[in-house]
Amino acid sequence: MQQQLSAITQSLESAQSRLRALSDRISGKDWSRKPAPEEWSAADCVEHLNFTSDAYIPLLRDALAEARELAPAAQAARYRKDALGWFMAMMIGPMRHIGKFRIGRVKTTSDFVPRGGKSRERLLSDFVRLQAELLTILRNADGLQIDRVKIVSPFGGKMRYNAYSALVIVAAHQHRHLDQAEAAASS
Repeated sequence: MQQQLSAITQSLESAQSRLRALSDRISGKDWSRKPAPEEWSAADCVEHLNFTSDAYIPLLRDALAEARELAPAAQAARYRKDALGWFMAMMIGPMRHIGKFRIGRVKTTSDFVPRGGKSRERLLSDFVRLQAELLTILRNADGLQIDRVKIVSPFGGKMRYNAYSALVIVAAHQHRHLDQAEAAASS
């Protein structure tokens, strides 16, 4: 597998391991406890990640279909994030500072706000299933020019960035919300 895709694969696998470790070490009460009324619990963070993966997967599948129509990428190809994709990955990834500026909270759209009510087991099994789908997409992307195909962001539908950027964004976003889930569970 191409090196950059392999790195995203490792990031997604790491996210899944982090979530399993978090779930194994906290009680049901800690799993669903909100640190403050307007903040998300660990369960809320996972539900949000599931909504996000569920929204990106069909977009990424369509992007792969479009990329298959392009000439195959050279084996040593280096994927490039476009400018908006780079910016979004920085904004919603785990990095909290750019230079001397702290990145604040980014509000999500209503479709991605957790609704609650799902069991821990259901949230975890959905996460694992969606991770498997993302990993299949990554395997299928190998050799394709995914940085030449654009998707429309599922968050508001106004931003467009390339499919490689989208994969980087999904992985970075998972780690940001796993940081949040770990903090919520330990508060």
